[in-house]
Amino acid sequence: MSTVSNRQPRPTLQTVDRALEILLSFNEEREEWGVSELAEEFGLSQSTAQRLLAALADRGFLRVMPYSRRYRLGPTLWRMSALWERTGGLAALADPTLKDLSSRSTRTALFAIPDGTHIRVVAIVDGDNGPLWQHSVKNELYPAHAGAAARGYFAFLDPTERKALLSDRPFGRFSEATTVDRDELEAQFRSAAEVGYAISEGEFDLQTRALAVPVYVGRRPVASLCLIENASAEAAEPLRDLVPLLHEASEALTRSLTQTAARHHRRTPLPRSTR
Repeated sequence: MSTVSNRQPRPTLQTVDRALEILLSFNEEREEWGVSELAEEFGLSQSTAQRLLAALADRGFLRVMPYSRRYRLGPTLWRMSALWERTGGLAALADPTLKDLSSRSTRTALFAIPDGTHIRVVAIVDGDNGPLWQHSVKNELYPAHAGAAARGYFAFLDPTERKALLSDRPFGRFSEATTVDRDELEAQFRSAAEVGYAISEGEFDLQTRALAVPVYVGRRPVASLCLIENASAEAAEPLRDLVPLLHEASEALTRSLTQTAARHHRRTPLPRSTR
């Protein structure tokens, strides 16, 4: 008698899997697909490739460009990713890494994502000395020009992209340590990018000192990972000495974020019966 493990995958499930593989094949190097090249890449007939692409476009996962008839990612993915983040999915994904980082460093660990010209706190785990603030900082915005938490992301953007994003934006002064001169700020960004981390004290919050590194997906920074401590407290281990630990945690977050989005590899053609 055949068991479930010995059964061959049903054609319907193979179709679903192939549709998901098509979605996962999009990346910064592959922003769009044409029917013929996708059929060649996945070993499909042109009619099957066309049906898969059209079905994904019909549900909004893809969008067909009107003039080239090539397919790009569609608005349904944006809506679903926003829903996932808003309902705590991203925070839950980051939480185990933040807890481990906070435990090993004894500091408060914070994870933040870009939000226009700011970063927004998605998840935070308090250090051994408890909360640094009397209020929750989850969903709080930190401006690009003030503090290591924001610099841990913006310093690692392509300089042209960063300048376009921040051009003509007013920079408020939060303390004497806040840099508001554009040339000085750009020098701070370059310095952080060169050494691989950002560090600050009292730039945004007078009471805190912070160390931050970027979190990457592929070659692009997508978030900032930060350790924060009370600026007046004396610690057994200087904050800067925790750079290797912070990079280790950043790499763990990268693995978590990309575990289901591995780079697409050319597949062998499907059996003719499933094309």
